Amino acid sequence: MKARWDIFCCVVDNYGDIGVTWRLARQLVAEQGLAVRLWVDDLKAFVRICPEAQADVAQQWQQGVDVRQWPSDWQDTSVADVVIGAFACQLPPAYVQAMLEQPRAPLWLNLDYLSAEDWVEGCHGLPSPQANGLRKVFFFPGFTAKTGGLLREASLLPRRQAFEQDPAARKAFLQGLGVTPERNARLISLFAYENPGVASWLDALAADCRANHLLVPEGRVLGDVQAWLGEQALSVGSIARRGALTVQILPFVSQDDYDRLLWCCDFNAVRGEDSFVRAQWAARPLLWHIYVQEEYAHWEKLEAFLDLYIQGLSAPAGAALVQLWRAWNMDNDMGQAWQQVLAHWDELEQHARRWSAVQAAQPDLATALVQFYRNWL
Repeated sequence: MKARWDIFCCVVDNYGDIGVTWRLARQLVAEQGLAVRLWVDDLKAFVRICPEAQADVAQQWQQGVDVRQWPSDWQDTSVADVVIGAFACQLPPAYVQAMLEQPRAPLWLNLDYLSAEDWVEGCHGLPSPQANGLRKVFFFPGFTAKTGGLLREASLLPRRQAFEQDPAARKAFLQGLGVTPERNARLISLFAYENPGVASWLDALAADCRANHLLVPEGRVLGDVQAWLGEQALSVGSIARRGALTVQILPFVSQDDYDRLLWCCDFNAVRGEDSFVRAQWAARPLLWHIYVQEEYAHWEKLEAFLDLYIQGLSAPAGAALVQLWRAWNMDNDMGQAWQQVLAHWDELEQHARRWSAVQAAQPDLATALVQFYRNWL
């Protein structure tokens, strides 16, 4: 009999939480042969990343995953063998009570946020006894062997390599989005939160001696791009040109198509957690817009990742990358920082490929979760 897993996802204000849990659920079904229920409190957000889903259907099968609307009035009395609360979301009290009533309590995991901070290694896998007698275990994704690893399907890197080696497939994909870049144009994707600092970066791209084609999926940064262009309104399909820069607005695409978009681009600006990880697997130079937290807790996460990521880069290239990321996340002038990055472009490209390969040599998150469960049995 298949092991049964329940994953609970509370959508906050972006798509990172549902993006991560949906990828995880799909992989556990497809590669580990598990029976997975994904409980989502906002199916409208789910439809954005899984267009074939239906926002008004409380129970539906999508790619082998039993996707359920997380009801406010919990009635289901069944309990899985493994229960994952994503990003510290609170499980329904009735479900927790049902866990207590089992002959043997299920493995309860808190799948935490991704971080490169040193303390993560020490907390990964630690149990947290609850007042009701249950035990919850902290499970941390991460970038080192002492963490839970990163989400990565077994077919991901072979699919990327095949796509990279097929110019016709790349061209067809871009044309399907209405994208026909100028010959030798630098192709850049921009998926970010609101950021006034984008104006100085767009200024630099427009003044470049090389053509730049900026692809902007629908999202929160669109208003800042629109303000820079001075356009009345930007919508999907809009194309505007300023100097060497072409700006094109794309639709919000499925997860698989977003991977292909990252693979097509020479440089990817991403946000949050899910797109951040996928950009690393794309093995291209990247720029991360980290989600802002209270008391600047996000800044420590940003610096911790940079400390790890720049290892292996020359001092000038590492300094240029750090300067760019700090400028982007502090809404500072991006122009000079971008020029410094361009001066080390070849090295940063090679480093992005090495980083992807190093991370791929470690167990992926889904495999690590399943192995943890087997060791727990």
